[in-house]
Formats: sequence, C-alpha cells, structure tokens
Amino acid sequence: MAASSVRGVSRVLEKLENSVKNGNYYEAHQMYRTLYFRYLAQKKYKETLDMLYNGSLLFLEHDQQISGADLAILLVDVLVKSEEKDYDGWTPKLCKIFSSINASTPERETFLAQALRWSSNHRSFGHPFLHQCIAQVYWDEKNYYQARHHYIYSKDGLGCAKLLIEFQSTQGFQCEADLFIAQAVFQYLCLSNKITAYQTFTSYTEQHPRIKRSGPPYLLPLLNFIFFLLQAIESRKLPTFVVLCEQYEPSIKRDPCYVGYLDKIGQIFFGLKPPQQKQTGLFGNFFESFLRGLDDSDEETSQASTSNLPDMMHSELD
Repeated sequence: MAASSVRGVSRVLEKLENSVKNGNYYEAHQMYRTLYFRYLAQKKYKETLDMLYNGSLLFLEHDQQISGADLAILLVDVLVKSEEKDYDGWTPKLCKIFSSINASTPERETFLAQALRWSSNHRSFGHPFLHQCIAQVYWDEKNYYQARHHYIYSKDGLGCAKLLIEFQSTQGFQCEADLFIAQAVFQYLCLSNKITAYQTFTSYTEQHPRIKRSGPPYLLPLLNFIFFLLQAIESRKLPTFVVLCEQYEPSIKRDPCYVGYLDKIGQIFFGLKPPQQKQTGLFGNFFESFLRGLDDSDEETSQASTSNLPDMMHSELD
C-alpha cells in the first residue's frame, strides 16, 4: 500500500515537472499549490518540503519568478509549521533559492524576511551562514548597503572586509577609509561577536590600498583606537577602556553614533551599567559608569590604568 502511494506521488511530481518543462506554467503552479494544501493537511512535511523546494527551483530555472518565489514562501511556511530544526541542512537550500530569484521580484523580500524569521529560532538574528549567503548575493548585485547589513550578522569577517574595501573604494571618500571599518567593528562588538570584529579589522587594514598595515601605528587615529579597543576587550580592563575613550575623544566625535556603540560595548565587555538620562557632556556616560563600576576610584587607580596603556599610544597622544 505504501509502495503504491509512493509510486503515485512520483508520477504526479513527474507530470508536474513535465508541465513546467513544456511551458504549462499556470497549470503546474496551481497543481503544486493543491498538493501543498493536501500534504500539509496530512502532515506529510518531508514530502511537502521536498516538493516545494524542487518545484521552486524548477520554476526559477525557467524564469517563472513569481511562481518560483510563491513556492519558496510556502516552503518556509512549512518549515515553520513543521517546527523543522535542521537549520544546517535547509540554510544552503534557502540560499540557493534566494540567489535564483531576481532582485526585481517583489516576493523576494517576503521570502527573505520569512526565511530569516524561521532561522531566528536557531540564532536571535537569523542563521549566520544564511546572512553570509544573502550578503554575497547582494554584493554580486552591487547592493553594498544590504550586503554590508547582512555581513554584520554573519561570521565571515574576511568576506566583510573585502566588501567594505570595495564599498569604500568605489562609493566613499578617501578620508572615510577608517569610518567604514569602524562602524562595522563597533556593530560586531555590539552583537558580542568579538572574533569576527577582530578578523574583519585585521583583514581590512592589511588589504586596504590606503592602509596596508598589520598593526599600529596607523596614520589614522581612529584605527589605532579600534586596535587598542580590541586589545582592551581581551583583557577586560575597565580603566583601560575608559582612558581610551577619553584620549581618543576627537576621533570618536567624528560620528555621533560611536558614543552609543561604545556605551553598549562597555556594558557587554566591561560591566558598565546603562547610561543615566541626566548625564552631561559627550563622554559623561563613560566616566559616570566607570565610577559606578569601580570599588576604588581614587586618583591612584586612574594613574595605574594610564600606565597600562601601550607606549606607542602615549607617544601618539603627547
């Protein structure tokens, strides 16, 4: 009985594939949707997923974008309803579908949003590899803004660095070479992803044609600040963090967003409390949090923290 049912399903799917190949797109699309509802009602999740995945790619291969995207959206719906947890298995398949849907197809964004929402059950912001694949697709389309956004939620620091170099070189000003990497590093750190932050910074500074250095001193002060910040995060020394922010205040002031990022970084890696509403001054957050976070905040402690900074930094700031 089971074998007969399998043969029947195979014949139906073969007929559907032939309909698509013969150009009977509307008929095939409606049949796929009919089978979707039937299988879903019977809770035949595996059969439904396989059918929708293969059908979606088949339509897309024949440039039937709307039909292919529609089946792709239904596919994610089944992943959610079946409570599918095979994220590593399905993420590459979702990436393949996304890369096959034209950028001009409105349904692509719907599919992407739902796919990320499903994978968010694995990670808060979606599966890192899914973000990495999406970023690569946007990069190929020269959509740098979206590519950069998704790289931030990935673990591909090398890819992100290469994107940022191309992005900055083609669409940024020469004086912004440090700004492009700074924002990316701060955002990685705000997501507690210090490994990818370090990898991105190192690769960017080594490969960018206007920087090409594997370590300090950098010509651009903001790069030195980021380097020392990453070192401070490894040591988790709060005094060092506070002094860094104070000494590099002119560089940090170049973008108003940096203060907010650094507040968050201080909370994550150095145990700072959230900033108070009534603080005054650009760096009031850092210093008041610093005082609250130390048991002993006398002048001797402050001097000791400064003495722990690298000699190169002292010479730069003198």
